[in-house]
Amino acid sequence: MEKTEAEQWTTVIEPKSGLFNIDFKELIRYRDLYSMFVTRNIITQYKQTVLGPLWFFINPILTTIMYMVVFGGIAGISTDGLPQPLFYLAGICLWNYFSSCLNQTSSTFLANQGIFGKVYFPRLIMPLSTVTSSLITLGIQFILFIFVYVFYVIKGAAIAPNIYILLIPLLIVMLAGLALGFGIIISSMTTKYRDLSNLFAFVVQLWMYVTPVIYPLSVMSPKKQWIAALNPVTSIMETFRYATLGTGTFNWGQLGYSFGFMCLVLAVGIVMFNKVQRSFMDTV
Repeated sequence: MEKTEAEQWTTVIEPKSGLFNIDFKELIRYRDLYSMFVTRNIITQYKQTVLGPLWFFINPILTTIMYMVVFGGIAGISTDGLPQPLFYLAGICLWNYFSSCLNQTSSTFLANQGIFGKVYFPRLIMPLSTVTSSLITLGIQFILFIFVYVFYVIKGAAIAPNIYILLIPLLIVMLAGLALGFGIIISSMTTKYRDLSNLFAFVVQLWMYVTPVIYPLSVMSPKKQWIAALNPVTSIMETFRYATLGTGTFNWGQLGYSFGFMCLVLAVGIVMFNKVQRSFMDTV
C-alpha cells in the first residue's frame, strides 16, 4: 500500500553505523544552530564586564608585559635577538588559541549536559563551535601582533619574513585539530572520571612550559631539541616564528610528524566521542 502525503516522514533518526561515523550532511543541516553557538561563545566570554571586547587586546598585552619582566628581565632568557614584545606575542597568540580550545572542548559533556539531555542535535557541533569562536579571538589578537610587527619593521628591527608565511593557515588548522582531538578525548573520559578535569587543567599549564612559547628552541642542545620536538605543538610554534620573524627552526619532518599526530588524535577522539555520546547521560 502506497504512503499518503500525511504519512511522509520529514526526519528519520537512525543509530550510528560505526564509532568513526561522522554525518557531515547532518552537521550542515544544523549549521544555524552551529552559528548560534559560535555567537553565544563570543558574546558570553566578556558579557557584563566593564571593558568588554577590549579584553581581547588587554589579555595578550598584559601577558606580554609579564613575560618581558619575568622571563626576559629577571630570568634573562634569550629571544634570538628579536624584540621581546614581538617574540612573546608570536607565541602568546597561538598558545592562547590552543589552550582556549583545549580547555573548553575538554568540558563539552559536563558543561552542556543540561542541553544534551533535553534536545537532540549533533553533539559534535559543541566542540566545533568552540574551535570556531576561539578562531575569531585569535584573529583579533593577530591584528595586535600585526600592529606591533609593523612598528618594529618601521624601526628597522632584524625581521625577515619568508615564503613559509603561507603555511600559517595550515598551522592554525593543526592547532585546532590537536586541541579538538585532545579536548574531546578528555571530555569523553571525564563523564566517568570527574577528577580528570582538574588534572587536565594542571597538565595544560605545564604543557606551555615544555613548548617554545616563552623561549626559542635554540636555547636547547641538539639532543634536547629532538626531545622537545616530540611535543606536536613545538614545530608549529617554531614554524610560525620562522615564517613571520625569520628566526627559529623549520623542519618539514617535524611539521609532518605534528600533522600525523593531529590526525591520529582526532581519529581517537572521534571514536571515543561517538562511543560516549550514546550513553553519557546515564553516567554524568
